[in-house]
Amino acid sequence: MNERERERLAAQDRDPVVSDTDINRILVNGARISLSKLKRAKTFDARLYYYAEIGVYFEVSLSRGAGITDETRALLEDIHVQATHLHMQKSKNVKLER
Repeated sequence: MNERERERLAAQDRDPVVSDTDINRILVNGARISLSKLKRAKTFDARLYYYAEIGVYFEVSLSRGAGITDETRALLEDIHVQATHLHMQKSKNVKLER
């Protein structure tokens, strides 16, 4: 058996399911990236988009039985609260400038 065949067979044997630890990391890191982009967004539409992304990460964390820990839920809730205040403050500032 050559190297290519071994690699192909090894790829078939892998379990494609994401582990519980991975899903928690993916949710928190995704929300943090969206928060970072929200902070840099220049337009209302861009801010709204990133705010919605954070809301999706938070909503997914509320799923029971998906291996999402309470610590992850708390972190995502905190990120969501930060995003809410940031989005509202920037929207308020834009209205005051007009």
